[in-house]
Amino acid sequence: MNIVLIQGHPEAGGGRFCHALAAAYAEGARAGGHQLRQVDVADLSFPLLRSQHEWSAGPVPPDIAQAQAAVKWAQHVVLVYPMWLGEMPALLKGFLEQLLRPGFGTSAVEDGQRWTRLLTGRSARIVVTMGMPALAYRLWFGAHSLRSLKRNILAFCGIGPLRDTLIGNVEGCGTAARERWLARMRELGRAAG
Repeated sequence: MNIVLIQGHPEAGGGRFCHALAAAYAEGARAGGHQLRQVDVADLSFPLLRSQHEWSAGPVPPDIAQAQAAVKWAQHVVLVYPMWLGEMPALLKGFLEQLLRPGFGTSAVEDGQRWTRLLTGRSARIVVTMGMPALAYRLWFGAHSLRSLKRNILAFCGIGPLRDTLIGNVEGCGTAARERWLARMRELGRAAG
């Protein structure tokens, strides 16, 4: 299977648990015989979109065009990021706005009232790390930002099925818990899940 792994941690250079999780997934995917391309959002150069015109008709930055080619090539998309202030980091949101422009993620139908989903045939795994317990995020907060990402961004473009892995208490989890999560990521990578 062709897999694109989008590392959404905004800090470049590695050293964060998200980087280790992504590396473990990539290791498992390669061991499972899958083809893998990685996009590190922190290493890309692109401006934030500031108008509807820029989003719909502005030039696509070269780094975004390369990321679009990787997503187009992929059958499975893996997105790894930390939760900041209850959401994905702003840099990742800016990347997704650039990546999923009209003509790539969706296309308007002639009547202007409906959209055609252009990324059908791809599944996704979303891996989110957070300081709070994952169960509290799901039950108390309703996993609001994850639901929005799934429904309003990925599914809107046709990507599905959508699966998630939520890793809570990352600041407090010890070495053994981290090793279990890394092993789980290797398993998911091997299975392209």
